Amino acid sequence: MKEVLVFVTDGFADWEAAYVCPELNKPGTNYRVKTVAIDKLPKTSMGGLQVLPDYEISDHSFHSEMAMLIIPGGTGWHEEKNQQARELVDYCLQHQIVVAAICDATTFLGRHGFLDERRHTGNTLEYLKQGAPEYRGEAHYIAAQAASDDYLITANGSGAVEFSKLILEKLGVLQGEELDQWYKIFKQGYLSI
Repeated sequence: MKEVLVFVTDGFADWEAAYVCPELNKPGTNYRVKTVAIDKLPKTSMGGLQVLPDYEISDHSFHSEMAMLIIPGGTGWHEEKNQQARELVDYCLQHQIVVAAICDATTFLGRHGFLDERRHTGNTLEYLKQGAPEYRGEAHYIAAQAASDDYLITANGSGAVEFSKLILEKLGVLQGEELDQWYKIFKQGYLSI
């Protein structure tokens, strides 16, 4: 069984991966969701949920089981200590493991050059440039809720459903009509609008 790791920091935006994690953890998907952080100390989300990470980034034992790295946004990406996640993102992209980042996690990727040559989105282009002065990926920026490029999925902070849809599709958990129905339920509700 492969693992999908969710990177958690103090102040992580707990709702941004909330749509996709239950779908990935369902029986029969061949995936299980685990958490990773800079250390194994408990992390408290923006919503006050406390998470005890399964792995710390210095523990390389999880690398062989990793199918994807999901990076929620949140206030933690403004802290220098969390920039250590750069090494894990670099490892993933070098080994063709998908990295899915949303909201301020896209700004984190922009700071470290991961968006310079890949199609991506973020909160806005202006926000990305302001938060990541090192960012040089403007030519690849897409003004959309979510975007996908080979081994990178990005979304803005209001695109959690679109973000989840791209993740489910990329991992083959839901496809075609089943995926479209899932998306419509979470985006529009059971009643057609």
